Amino acid sequence: MNQNQQNGRKSKELIVFTVLLLAAVFHYQVILGWLKSLLGMISPFLIGAGIAFILNVPMRFFESLLPNKEKFQKGKRPLSLCAAMCFVAAILTRVIFVVVPEVVSTFSAISMRIPAFFAQIQAWAEEIFAVYPNLSEEIAALEFDWNKIFDSAFSFLKLGAGTMLNSTVTAARSIISAFTTFGIAFIFAIYILIQKETLGRQLKKLIQAYLPKKKDRILQIAALTEETFSHFLTGQCVEAVILGTMFFVVLSLFRLPYALLIGVLIAFTALIPVFGAFLGCAVGIFLMLMVNPMDALWFTIIFLVLQQLEGNLIYPHVVGGSVNLPSIWVLVAVTLGGSLLGVLGMLVFIPLCSVCYALLKEHVNLRIQKQK
Repeated sequence: MNQNQQNGRKSKELIVFTVLLLAAVFHYQVILGWLKSLLGMISPFLIGAGIAFILNVPMRFFESLLPNKEKFQKGKRPLSLCAAMCFVAAILTRVIFVVVPEVVSTFSAISMRIPAFFAQIQAWAEEIFAVYPNLSEEIAALEFDWNKIFDSAFSFLKLGAGTMLNSTVTAARSIISAFTTFGIAFIFAIYILIQKETLGRQLKKLIQAYLPKKKDRILQIAALTEETFSHFLTGQCVEAVILGTMFFVVLSLFRLPYALLIGVLIAFTALIPVFGAFLGCAVGIFLMLMVNPMDALWFTIIFLVLQQLEGNLIYPHVVGGSVNLPSIWVLVAVTLGGSLLGVLGMLVFIPLCSVCYALLKEHVNLRIQKQK
């Protein structure tokens, strides 16, 4: 009787699952709309969880520096949290004070070169007219319907004014929404960090209540995921600092312009795995072209050399070693993550693939042992 009841229950579950699957297939657009709305509602909390995870790395370091005496226990967490936030804020402030003056001076230099650029264009045009003297007469002979041109321009400006107003209102709403979302996310992150032990105990109770047989395995995977993501974050930051320092030192030795600005820029863009430094390279080439095309050529050669050194030696050992993922799978993870979720996917997929790689490796070894 019990076996029949179990079979009947499994049949009902299979029927319900099939009905839900068919409903999802035929109404996937509605479901995607619901998921998008749900993601919009919970996005501040997801961002807050990400901020908490990032701040947790330096916070644990500062907690390890404080003594474990009982009188320090109550103030240990708030002090460590404040120290972690001050540390991150100090880094961002330092970067801003380094980058902003360089950017201002760069644009000032570019604006000073604009008249010379237009003078070159004027000289080039004069040479063209000197070679082709009939060109000016042919241009003057062209007939234009100026009334039609003015009407078209007026209509364009009228339409553009309305579009600009709508764009301004939309941009203002987006900015206010972004600040509100970040504020909620930051407050949520602080609550998570202050009460992370309590939240951990509550999560363990939920797993124990609803998934008692799989509790140990779930906690093991969660611990592996947290450790892998923490190591990846630390390794990625270390690799970015190393690469930015290398560019600053080498560009300074070769006496190329904008060494500090390009070094900081490449360090920040290098936080995007594998492909991020190429963004900094494009900006560096553009800046040096404004000064001297030969400097841009030398910078390109230096970038290719340092990029090979970084890609073959530094990145696999610093980042790939920190997440225990071979270099080939790092490239696969970055490519898949970028194609699916853009920059966020590049950052998330490396540690995620590392977790899957470790679990698959463990499962394969276990099956081989059983076969033997």
